[in-house]
Amino acid sequence: MNRIQFLFATVVLLAFAPAIDAADRPNILLIVSDDQGYNDLGLLGNGIITPSLDRLAREGTRLTNFYVSWPACTPSRAALLTGRYPQRNGIYDMIRNEAPDYGHKYKPEEYDVTFERIGGMDLREVIIPKMLKSAGYKSGIYGKWDLGTLKRFLPTSRGFDDFYGLVNTGIDYYTHERYGVPSMYRNLKKTEEDKGTYCTYLFEREAVRFLESYAAKEPFFLYVPFNAPHGSSALEPEIRSTVQAPDEFKKMYPPVEQEYREVSKFRYASPAKVVTPEARRRDYRAAVTCMDASIGKMLALLEERKILDDTIVIFLSDNGGSGGADNYPLRGHKAQTWEGGIRVPCLIRWPNGKVPADSVNEEFLTSLEIFPSFAAATGVERPKDVILDGFDWWPVVRGEQKSPRREMFWKRKDLIAARVGKWKWVDMGGESGGLFDLESDVVETNDLSKAKPEVLAMVKARYENWLHQMEAAEPRRPFRDF
Repeated sequence: MNRIQFLFATVVLLAFAPAIDAADRPNILLIVSDDQGYNDLGLLGNGIITPSLDRLAREGTRLTNFYVSWPACTPSRAALLTGRYPQRNGIYDMIRNEAPDYGHKYKPEEYDVTFERIGGMDLREVIIPKMLKSAGYKSGIYGKWDLGTLKRFLPTSRGFDDFYGLVNTGIDYYTHERYGVPSMYRNLKKTEEDKGTYCTYLFEREAVRFLESYAAKEPFFLYVPFNAPHGSSALEPEIRSTVQAPDEFKKMYPPVEQEYREVSKFRYASPAKVVTPEARRRDYRAAVTCMDASIGKMLALLEERKILDDTIVIFLSDNGGSGGADNYPLRGHKAQTWEGGIRVPCLIRWPNGKVPADSVNEEFLTSLEIFPSFAAATGVERPKDVILDGFDWWPVVRGEQKSPRREMFWKRKDLIAARVGKWKWVDMGGESGGLFDLESDVVETNDLSKAKPEVLAMVKARYENWLHQMEAAEPRRPFRDF
């Protein structure tokens, strides 16, 4: 299917989408984890404990061929909220500073003029809560924002009604500081009111409070983008080398023989004390299980209020796993364009004939589909004069038709990937890569570049066509040159 056919299919899906009565508009709970591995669901048998996520899979549909738009957090989350490729919405790299990677701790005045502080998503971009507001939806976000820290960039300036969470790519889970700089906000103001409390508990608290306030009163969009199980953003090597997690969840896993080890060099420290790989693995799993418990409390409250079945619940990871994660059977990890960096777990629950229960869907789908699918499910008009890069996925998720998506493209600095049908071309900055048949080689081990030169040429041509489209798009800050 070429691009014209793809767009035509999208128009047809929208044209025949049924009108939604205001009283029948579903609530939406969108949950995002941070750096969770493709195989890190308890139901897959790798030993991780995730009863709430397993419940979502059991009562809904698990997507196994689902991709995000970038192999790291900031662009992936921007694309999720806008329904647009990172290269189209202007967020195609990280809004972060590199100095802490060399052990530098910013002074407050110094930090205030860095890019991590002043960068943000272009104000012309329309995100999900702004679209839903016209239909009377109340929207809350509790967790990781990562799309700008200045007041004009913060969630309540972009369509959300309420916000509590971190504004950067990562923090210390207890101090809520990013390399020594406080990073927690309530709406438009920085706050240290909860310093010392594990942040997953805080996001759970705020999400439950939101549900208690709005459940059964008016339709709501609740976005809970956890920072778990992202590595801890602290300068101390013994903290930064792991994922912080509460002891009660660490105890749910077998003890490790050795917690720490001495290394000759850790980033900027030489020598340094860091956690052992076994301890990091345990800590990572404990952070996931803690997050899962918080998700369970949200589901329980919705069930208690008898509106769980009237709520679309979607869970996904923002990118592939890293550190203690398990991406089996995929190759690679976060920050790479191998499958392990961009193919992620995704679960959808919406019963009563909307989404099949206890189902696995292998269709080619992406996070770019979520924005237009929310518009279709709620009967809300999509924003005018905005090019979306996805389509209404509900007929595909229900198994009524094949996915019209045939192509997806990724570019992270000099790392490239292009998928056209079953074919995927990877260029890891010239160091490795190749052409792979994902139907027979999802592990990406059999490079067919020499055996299938005509296919490689076709995929590269589609990638170049996509690049031209992105370059011709109306430019957006902060990265485009215009």
